[in-house]
Amino acid sequence: MKDRVALVVAALAGALHLATANRYDVFRDELYFIVCGRHPAFGYADQPPLVPLFAAGLYALGAQTWLLRLPAILAAAGLAALTVAFVRLLGGRDGAAWIAGIAVATAPMLMGLTSTLNTTACEPLCWTAIAYLLARAVLRDERRSLVWAGVVAGVTMEVKYALPLWLAALAIGLLLTPERRIFARRELWIGIALATAIALPSVIWQALHGFPFAELVHNAHLKDQPASPLGFVANQVLVMNPLFAPIWLAGIAAPFAFRDLRAARFLSVAFAVCAVAIVASHGKDYYLTPAYPPLLALGAIAIERLIRNAYVRAVYLGAALVLSAAIAPLALPILSPPVLLAYERAIHLTANAQERADVGNAMPSLYSDMLGWHDFVREVGMAFDKLTPAQQSETSILVDNYGEAAALDIYGAPYHLPPALSGHNQYFLWGLRGQHPVDVLRITSDVPSMRPYCAIVQLLGITGSTYARSFENGKAIAFCVRVHPPLQTLWPLEKMFI
Repeated sequence: MKDRVALVVAALAGALHLATANRYDVFRDELYFIVCGRHPAFGYADQPPLVPLFAAGLYALGAQTWLLRLPAILAAAGLAALTVAFVRLLGGRDGAAWIAGIAVATAPMLMGLTSTLNTTACEPLCWTAIAYLLARAVLRDERRSLVWAGVVAGVTMEVKYALPLWLAALAIGLLLTPERRIFARRELWIGIALATAIALPSVIWQALHGFPFAELVHNAHLKDQPASPLGFVANQVLVMNPLFAPIWLAGIAAPFAFRDLRAARFLSVAFAVCAVAIVASHGKDYYLTPAYPPLLALGAIAIERLIRNAYVRAVYLGAALVLSAAIAPLALPILSPPVLLAYERAIHLTANAQERADVGNAMPSLYSDMLGWHDFVREVGMAFDKLTPAQQSETSILVDNYGEAAALDIYGAPYHLPPALSGHNQYFLWGLRGQHPVDVLRITSDVPSMRPYCAIVQLLGITGSTYARSFENGKAIAFCVRVHPPLQTLWPLEKMFI
């Protein structure tokens, strides 16, 4: 029998994301994924292959943002339905199902993760699916669930490399509780073998290219905005909706407070291990988000049992929904840019800076990274058009980051631009892309650093777009005449794995 609550909350989550999916333009990382996917491989410098391949394939069907983001929309809907199923598995009734399902569908950070097609969009669904399958094996002795957990884990590793943290946390949670007995199950090791086999092609690609992802992780501190442990915890309460905090906090305690939930203690332990590891490594606030849905399922059951009055629960859930609605414009592109800026000033709330480059942005980086790309490409195209045909034939365009490069690759055809070059992540590994430039059109904030390598430097334009990231504005579009030594010799200096 179909679960009515699961259908309603899944429809709510899916409709909310679908309604806003076409509001703004393509996100910086989405542009990059499209270009990566147009160069199929078993891996890329900074991510596994699945998201780029989906991005390129879906964008080719119509260049529509809602179509590009369809996997993220389905992931949001699927997570809501799966969380309700988790509640049912743990013995919760309709009251708990509504609480957990609505919390997962409307928690601001969970909404934000699935607002674009990115490597994190499917993480909450995948992490929750693995936890759910392990719980089925523990609670119902469904041994084949362990095999399916391995399959999901392997596929997840082809989406994002962060999964080992959750797997390690779950393993510690199981080892510290009587549920460690599942390690004696043959099906668990079959699942582990399948996960390894599915993930192996991407790992081999990384090994063949010198593990660039490990280098990126090592360099993360250069761009991430550090937060204190107290600041991290306070921000978790905010981004998950303060009124939902009692639910997930109850979820941590519930398996230790209710006898019939004791078998789920490994989930609480896994969340705690995950949280400590992320705080200790100064991780971004969204790194912990995929671990919340199992806690929300457990906590919803505790709330259902502790607050028996359905009317009181409805009032509480209604208040939480109102607060989520108030925060939602910071998570989903609901408002136009000028209205959003006015709204932020009115409520005295802005998105937390995740990276050092976020400081000084007019808008949350989630949105500014969707805006200004057509302006950027037009400005570069106009500068390129100032060159003679002979100059154009021997000129390459060199930019600072993969967002700029991908925008030029995707939107640059009307200006007859050559494939963009950048030392940033996968673009560095692609090298000069078959070009042997004599001259370089460089988009940079540091023109003086160019002069030792150019016979002449000519300023041909300046970048600028009202709502773009602050560091994308005011850059010089400078023409480097007769670069020396040749760019292929200088290329190792362009490397930027960050």
